[in-house]
Amino acid sequence: MVTIKELTELDRSKFSDAAGGWAAVSNRGSAAMDRVNNEMIAKLQATQQGYTDEAARKSLARLSSNFQYIHAECGLIRTALSGLASELEGPQRKLKEALADAAALKFTVEANGAVKYPATVPYAPNLSGAQPKGVPFAASADPNEGKARAIANRIVAALSEANEIDGRYARALAKLKTDATLKKPNWADVARDTKEIQSAAGKYLKESDIPKGKSPKENAAWWGRLSQAQREEYISVHPASIGALDGLPATARDEANRLVLAEARGSAEQQLRDLDRGPKPKYEHHINPITGLPLQGKGSKRLEWENKKKYLQDQLAGIKQIQNRFDQTGEGGLPKAYLLGFDVKGFGRAIVANGNPDTAEHTAVYVPGTTARLSNAENDMEKALALWRQSNAMPGNPSVSTVTWIGYSAPQTARPFEGGHIIPEASSLSYADKAAPQLSKFLDGVRTAQGGPHASHLTVVGHSYGTTAIGDASVNGGGLGADDIVAVASPGMLVKHADELDAPKGHVWSEAASWTKDQVPAGGKIVRLGGDNELTPWLSPLNPLSQNVPSDRVFGANIMQTDSDDHGGYWKSDSVSLWNQAAVVTGNYDSVKRD
Repeated sequence: MVTIKELTELDRSKFSDAAGGWAAVSNRGSAAMDRVNNEMIAKLQATQQGYTDEAARKSLARLSSNFQYIHAECGLIRTALSGLASELEGPQRKLKEALADAAALKFTVEANGAVKYPATVPYAPNLSGAQPKGVPFAASADPNEGKARAIANRIVAALSEANEIDGRYARALAKLKTDATLKKPNWADVARDTKEIQSAAGKYLKESDIPKGKSPKENAAWWGRLSQAQREEYISVHPASIGALDGLPATARDEANRLVLAEARGSAEQQLRDLDRGPKPKYEHHINPITGLPLQGKGSKRLEWENKKKYLQDQLAGIKQIQNRFDQTGEGGLPKAYLLGFDVKGFGRAIVANGNPDTAEHTAVYVPGTTARLSNAENDMEKALALWRQSNAMPGNPSVSTVTWIGYSAPQTARPFEGGHIIPEASSLSYADKAAPQLSKFLDGVRTAQGGPHASHLTVVGHSYGTTAIGDASVNGGGLGADDIVAVASPGMLVKHADELDAPKGHVWSEAASWTKDQVPAGGKIVRLGGDNELTPWLSPLNPLSQNVPSDRVFGANIMQTDSDDHGGYWKSDSVSLWNQAAVVTGNYDSVKRD
C-alpha cells in the first residue's frame, strides 16, 4: 500500500528516467535489427551464394528476430513506466494540496491519514435576540470538524487513486518476463504482454485518441502533434491501429506492422501446436442405405477442426512469404521492403512496398485481381518486384517504389464451377464496391505521406479484376489522384471511356493479349463489368458489343503492345509487356511500344 509519506516524497522523475533507459534499449534493438536486415543480410545476399552463406543468413535472421523482440518488450516496459509516472502526478498533487490546506489551518495529519484540529468555542450566541432566562445557548457544530473531515476525505481519495494506479501497473509489469530457457522469441507471449500494457496504460495512452474513420490528412495532422516519445509508445502498445493509419510515414507504418506480423505469426504457431496436441475429433461413420456397409465421413466437429487448421496454415504461409521478401533485401539490388498494411482477418491483407514510397520520384501501386489473398501474397509481390526491377533499370536512373496492394477482399473464383461456385465471384461488383473507398483512402494516404500531389509521379497498375476495383475507386470511391493508370487484361472499369477515369487526359494505358490467349476482357463484357456504349440500347445486355473495356480502341486508352501468352504472363522478365508498364511508371512515355 502507498503511504502518505511515500506518495508525498515520491520522485516521479525516477520512473521517467527509467522509462528513458528502457526506451534507449528498445530503440537500439530496432536500430540493430535494421542494420542486420539492411546491411549485413542485404550485403550477404548481394555478394554471396552457397550453403555456408545460407546458414549465415539463417543465423542473421534469428539475430534480427531477437533484436526485434528486445525492441518490442523493452518498448512495452518503457510505456508502462512512463504511464506510471504520468498517472501518479494527479494523486500526488492532490495529496500535497490537501496537506498544504491542513497546514494552513494548523491541522495535524497523522501517518494513517487522520486529521486533528483545534477545537473552537463550543457555543455560539443566539443572534435572533435575547436568550430566555434558564435556557442555555444553542449548541452549534465545530466548523473545524467539517474542514478536517473534508481534508481527510481528500487524503483518502488521493491515496486510493495512487494505490489503484500502482497496483494496475505492478500487475502488468509482473507479467512482462521471459523464460530464460527459450531458444527463440516467444511472439505469442509478446502479444499477451501487449494486451496487458494496453489495459494498464489505457488512461495514459488512450486508444480512443487514435483517429478512426478520419481522412489521411487528419491522421497525419494527429501524428504531427505527437512528440517522438509518444509516437514510439503508440507504435509499441497499439501497433495494429497505427499500422493501419493511412497518411502516416511509411517508416512508422512498417515498424508497427512488423510487430503485428511477428505477433500474428507467434499466435498462429501456438494455436497450431495446441490443435495438434489436443484431441482430434474423429471421423463419423454412417451406413450406406443401399449396401448396408459403413461409410466414413467427416462430422461437423472434424470439419471445424480441419478448417481451423487450414486457416492457420494459410496465415503462416502468407506471413512466411512476406518474411521472405524482407529477407530478399539486397538480393539483386532490391531495396528495403516496407510493410504498409497487414491483417489476418478473413482472407488476410498485406500491403508491401519495394523501396520507400514517401521519398521515391516514381511510385506505382499494383492492385491484383481474383485470388489475391494473404496466403497467395508471394504471387502478387513477385509482380510488383518484377515491375520494380524493370523500372529501376529504365534510362535516367529513376528512384522508384512499387507497392503490392492486397488491401481488399478480392473474389476468389473466376470460372464457373471453380471451388464449387456455379456463378464465379469475379462477375460480382460487390468486391470492387467494397474495395473502392479503401483504395482511394490508401492512395490519398500515399500522397499525404509524400508531401502532396506533386511530390511523386503516381501510377496505379491493375490486373484483371483489380482494374475493376480501380475503376470503381475512380468514379465511386473517392478518386485516385493518379498521374497514370495502367489496366492489364481488364474485364472492365465500369466506364465507357478513359476520360471518365481519375487521371489526366491521355494518361490511361491498356495492355491485353488476344482473346485466344486471354479471355478475361471478353468475359468481363459478358458479365457487364465495363461501361455501356452507344450501341447498348439496340443490343441485348448479354451481347459483348454493348460494353466497352480498356482493350477496346473505342475506350480511348493508349493501347500498348504485349507478348503475354496467357492471363498471368504480363510480368515476365525482359518482356515487352513489362517494359511498357515500366516506361509508364517512370514517365518515359516516348519509350512505350504502342499497338
